[in-house]
Amino acid sequence: MSHGTTNTPDPTASTPGRRSVLRGSLAASAALALPGGALAAAAPAQALSGRPRAAWGVQAGDVTSSSGLVWVRSDRRARMVVETSATSSFRRSQRWHGPLLGTGTDFTGTVPLRGLPAGEQVHYRVTLADPDDPRRTGEPVYGTFRTAPDRRRQDVRFVWSGDIAGQGWGINPDIGGWRVYDEMRRLNPDFFLSSGDNIYADGPIAPSVTLPDGRVWRNITTREKAKVAETLDEYRGNFRYNLLDANVRRFNAEVPSITQWDDHEVRNNWYPGQTLDDERYTEKSVDVLAARASRAFQEYFPLSAPHARGEDRRVHRVIGHGPLLDVFVLDMRTYRNANSPGRQTDDTTGILGAEQLDWLKRELSKSRAVWKVIAADMPLGLVVPDGATDIEAVAQGDPGAPLGRELQIAELLRYIKHRRITGTLWLTADVHHTSAQHYTPERAAFKDFEPFWEFVTGPLAAGQFPASALDATFGPDRVFVKAPSRENASPLETPPLFGEVSIDGGSGELTVRLREQGGTVLFTKVLQPGRVGQ
Repeated sequence: MSHGTTNTPDPTASTPGRRSVLRGSLAASAALALPGGALAAAAPAQALSGRPRAAWGVQAGDVTSSSGLVWVRSDRRARMVVETSATSSFRRSQRWHGPLLGTGTDFTGTVPLRGLPAGEQVHYRVTLADPDDPRRTGEPVYGTFRTAPDRRRQDVRFVWSGDIAGQGWGINPDIGGWRVYDEMRRLNPDFFLSSGDNIYADGPIAPSVTLPDGRVWRNITTREKAKVAETLDEYRGNFRYNLLDANVRRFNAEVPSITQWDDHEVRNNWYPGQTLDDERYTEKSVDVLAARASRAFQEYFPLSAPHARGEDRRVHRVIGHGPLLDVFVLDMRTYRNANSPGRQTDDTTGILGAEQLDWLKRELSKSRAVWKVIAADMPLGLVVPDGATDIEAVAQGDPGAPLGRELQIAELLRYIKHRRITGTLWLTADVHHTSAQHYTPERAAFKDFEPFWEFVTGPLAAGQFPASALDATFGPDRVFVKAPSRENASPLETPPLFGEVSIDGGSGELTVRLREQGGTVLFTKVLQPGRVGQ
């Protein structure tokens, strides 16, 4: 998004949880708690004598009704072994032999689990073994997730947000770190949809920031977060930074993720082919930076493996979550054209690229899920500028007929209408405030589409910004917004934001709740399955 990297919180708690079954995991989290203070990121590699350690915790991701991915990072070379079981006792377990973790992947690895039972809790533990002596193993690290149902009767619940460690607001040990993750965990979601800006690779973290009211915000700092990321190791260090937070590691062990990326995984407002005019960077080619960032991104999240099909940088994919839900993860960054004023009358590349647009049409047509969540890393009808004249997202502020990147979105919306694809819902983050927009042709300049909703939330751990302007091309009505009146309001002044979606297994009714840290539900909207214009 276009918000810069100006310098520099976060407080809360919430509801009870179902995953107290994580046998030994809380004790393990305490044992693995990393020291706060300067250069804490070096902690896991400090003492390499003894056995391998998984000090960065575990993660699961892209979970379906029969499969999932489990991730870990070691502090040295190690063989990754995963065991799964229906119970926390692991009395009956299945063993999955994983990769050798080494310097080529920054000691990270992912194991695909297949043939899992649908709609069931899966307990797993990861053990790291010395590759030269398999009898020398580290303490196992525990996690759990629930597979997607294969029948409609089971409810589905997930949370979504984005924008983490932005504008200089890092992990503050004085307030317990990023406690919003603990609040989301206590809602017992089936998964977390991370809508991008998982890191701010272009946003250094200073040891402290003085707030306008004189309070001092203190950050955990690391070597890699002292400057903008340019090297592969610096991008890796940005992802490691988030894992210093105990709330994040506990959340990752209990809530599987569906992760996408946006601009700050590389650099603010980047696009392919861009050459930087920024004195902070010695590497001026964004394509070079994006390749390094993409590699680190793939290493640090449990993602479905498109690189196995020869597509190293592919992020867009469909995650099926049973009969009620398909999640269409978009990549509005890798295939876009250059940012511009957005007034072109012909634009086949747009923000998705022609090939990804064709893929999305095809996958939406194939979907038989009641609800089709389109996970966008940028909003459709909110104007997101890039400098004085250019546009960073889709809308360019002209309320008339579609122009520029709006042409591609118009084509998609027309396709959805004429193919009679129902149950589409757009979710995003990016703009650092929360809002709900209803789009309808009655208010629009472009009219060949069915009404739909777009919900925006975030940030989880970054500065908040005033509400973006609306573009009338697709007829949005902003029925709710919560945003500060000034730029880069700190997390101490404006609580972190996230959204919750629940789908009733009996009726198929979908409820969206926009939340802020502290347990407050800011806005609720209930949608009925198969109905347009609601």
